[in-house]
Amino acid sequence: MTAELPRLGRDVAPAPKAPVRMVHLGLGAFHRSHQAWYTQHAGDAGEWGIASFTGRRPDAAEVLAAQDGLFTIVERSDAGDSFEVVGSIVEAVDGADVQRLVDLVAAPQTAVVTLTITEAAYGFGADDVTLLRAHEKPTTPLGRLVRGLAARRDADAGPLAVVSCDNLSDNGNVARHAVANLAREVDAGLADWIEANVSFVSTSVDRITPRTTADDIQLVARKCGYRDEAPVVAEPFRNWVLSGDFPAGRPRWEDAGALFVDHIEPYENRKLWLLNGAHSILAYAGQLRGHTTVAEALADSVCLQAVEEFWDEASRHLAGDDLRIPDYRAALLDRFGNSRIAHHLAQIAMDASTKLRMRAIPVLRAERAAGRSGEGAARMIAAWAAFVDSNPGLQDPQSEAVAVANKEVGSERIAALVALLDAEFARDSAVVELIHQLSSSLAPEVSANAGTAA
Repeated sequence: MTAELPRLGRDVAPAPKAPVRMVHLGLGAFHRSHQAWYTQHAGDAGEWGIASFTGRRPDAAEVLAAQDGLFTIVERSDAGDSFEVVGSIVEAVDGADVQRLVDLVAAPQTAVVTLTITEAAYGFGADDVTLLRAHEKPTTPLGRLVRGLAARRDADAGPLAVVSCDNLSDNGNVARHAVANLAREVDAGLADWIEANVSFVSTSVDRITPRTTADDIQLVARKCGYRDEAPVVAEPFRNWVLSGDFPAGRPRWEDAGALFVDHIEPYENRKLWLLNGAHSILAYAGQLRGHTTVAEALADSVCLQAVEEFWDEASRHLAGDDLRIPDYRAALLDRFGNSRIAHHLAQIAMDASTKLRMRAIPVLRAERAAGRSGEGAARMIAAWAAFVDSNPGLQDPQSEAVAVANKEVGSERIAALVALLDAEFARDSAVVELIHQLSSSLAPEVSANAGTAA
């Protein structure tokens, strides 16, 4: 029956196509549930179309292009599902089509470039420099962006804003330094032009968006009467905080609830430590205890206690009434407990060495500077250490170094793992011993309780 339904497109769900004025790198589910949703709900949405480019694989672009950029957001809560067709993406493009990206970044009407390229993609290697110097196609998002900015300079197309939407503290400046450093390796004049003409906006983004399943695709077909091969499932909650300049203009995202602030660091830390930090604890401790989703892990009193203890530590270093920390923590418990959002721990667990450096280390450092042990933050690292001991194949940008560390034993192994997060703490025997003790006590406890929820 599903095959007989019409495929979602602008003939099935009429939606005017806005002109491309935004380019996005990293076409995935989160981009569609977040930046695309906010753009659709901006008061001037008809002026702002998005051209979204994939990263490593073309699949998402191919599926979405067949639907003329349209997709369904399934907003899921314990109260039920709601469905909305989003049409703000007007071009879905394979990231390997570097020429199309270059043409759009260089176009005068393009005003904003947004990024969801993952935390691990803000470095660059010799290949980026070699390919850019040889005027060949770069293979990384950062290299492709620099190529596009070079074309914009050559076209004298004016300034624009680059907006990082990745889970990095001070992500706008991280993007600024990454782009500038790569550009300077290739062309000092280009780096100077970028400094004078490109603004880098920092953001804090938040909306839990699990992977879409075959059941979700079937649900949309039954409920909506069309075939959508690219729906996105998301929680009702969403949040976007931005700080920075938009020299060529931007959509009125504030109409959709986005918040523009002068100082974003407190909001970034609230999200990185409380939401993302809790996710990391649940990802490693929860899987060790036999759980597969955030909601399952949160229902385990051992996991919940670990989260609450870390939150108590982190909250001491989140000042300002505007942050409303007690309300934020209560909302997180409600969100995490949404049993109909199957947010898989295995997905959250990836790229740990990058994530823990931002989620655990700052809180641990602040706690120890205040004369406290930082046990809550140390337990997050300990859970990871215990997990990679029995799951050595976990995807990580430093997977080879993790494998080398795992060949050590006892506190030497812990020190080698901690060194991947923070060299200073790796030399601190008290910190290493604390993490070692927590890791050693965690492993037998979780194996004894595997598959149960306390």
